[in-house]
Amino acid sequence: QVQLVESGGGSVQAGGSLRLSCAASRFSWDRYCMSWFRQAPGKEREGVASINNAGRTIYADSVKGRFTISLDNSKKTMYLQMNSLQPEDTGHYYCAADRGNSPLGDCLLRSVMDVWGQGTLVTVSS
Repeated sequence: QVQLVESGGGSVQAGGSLRLSCAASRFSWDRYCMSWFRQAPGKEREGVASINNAGRTIYADSVKGRFTISLDNSKKTMYLQMNSLQPEDTGHYYCAADRGNSPLGDCLLRSVMDVWGQGTLVTVSS
């Protein structure tokens, strides 16, 4: 069974940067999308960015131009480079994967994801 493990969370001041990593084990899917979600205190989990097996990407409007998702297939690791962080970016960040033919736009939906990591906390102070 596929397992996902996030790392790279931490505390940073507004305007700073962090890079999150998501290491996948037992991952041998040919068609998939992998996504980052986040959940702020008291709010629902929301999709942030997604990348599919073809390398296409999609971002939530709130992070466009600031966050970059990438995938290193040789390391089976997905990354989220977060720049110009703001306090509203604070929350637990989760990586997730969907095995199937979901349209990329659907990969920002929680209901589509098959496997989840345990999350990593990002705190941005003003």
